[in-house]
Amino acid sequence: MNLAELLTAPEPHRPAVTAEFPAVDGGGLEAVAAHAARLAPYVDALNATDNPAAHAHASNVAVAIALRRLGLEPVLQVACRDKNRLAAQADIAGAALHGVTTVCCMTGDDVTAGDEPESRRVFDLDGPQLVRTAAVMAGGAYLSGRPLTPAPPLFIGAVENPGAPPFHERATRALKKVEAGARFLQLQICYRPERLSAFCERAEAEGVTPAAALLPTVALVKGARALRYMDTKVPGISIPQDVIERVEKAPDEREASYEVSLELARDALAQPGVRGIHITDFRHDETLGRLCSDLGLPTMRSAPGEDAVAV
Repeated sequence: MNLAELLTAPEPHRPAVTAEFPAVDGGGLEAVAAHAARLAPYVDALNATDNPAAHAHASNVAVAIALRRLGLEPVLQVACRDKNRLAAQADIAGAALHGVTTVCCMTGDDVTAGDEPESRRVFDLDGPQLVRTAAVMAGGAYLSGRPLTPAPPLFIGAVENPGAPPFHERATRALKKVEAGARFLQLQICYRPERLSAFCERAEAEGVTPAAALLPTVALVKGARALRYMDTKVPGISIPQDVIERVEKAPDEREASYEVSLELARDALAQPGVRGIHITDFRHDETLGRLCSDLGLPTMRSAPGEDAVAV
């Protein structure tokens, strides 16, 4: 089953798993394949990121096409920060020419988060407007009204942050994106399960779900240093001090940080409206596979380019 089928089936077949694909700067298809070989057995789709954290990397469209060539399902991220509506539509239409039809629309981190803070912000569109743009394209037209034939069969997603203020407005923001055409929402990393739970309950009450599937993000990190960095340097992420201290004081920080991630993943999968998880892997080792195994999630592929196999 592809991601759209998994997330829109009336009765959940099983939890879906998506993950961030590591940023690529060069090395050709071989560099993409090397990363894909580690991730492919455990995921249904991989995000081809769009200059994540406001750092320049190989383009989202190029990486998405490379993943498609390897037999994997890409999720094309498109960020409003760097592109006007012409460039955003070009990304979506160009990727669709190569069979990349799952799109995740987002505002994007501010340029001050990156290593070129003098960059000019674009923000011609905001998140809900970009979702609506994709929906218009899926209906067979560009924003100008010029026909887009054949219409790309887009499966459109967006992002939301359940752990950042104003907490009571987050479900309302998510609903705007759903009303614009989003059918899945990848949620920002949240180390406060009570906030995720409150968001999911409010999203259900306001009609975000079941109209759109929720995919909370779980981060795999190496230890307390990474947790402290996210807590102090990454806007929108707040990590309780007792969680950081628990990892910091543990005999094995790597194992303790994994246990935190596993607990958060189990809690996330139990929330209403959640149809899977999204994984951000900062460890780049075997931990992602271990997490999926401990969660009872099936292995999907044996290698890039091979047929999907559920076990």
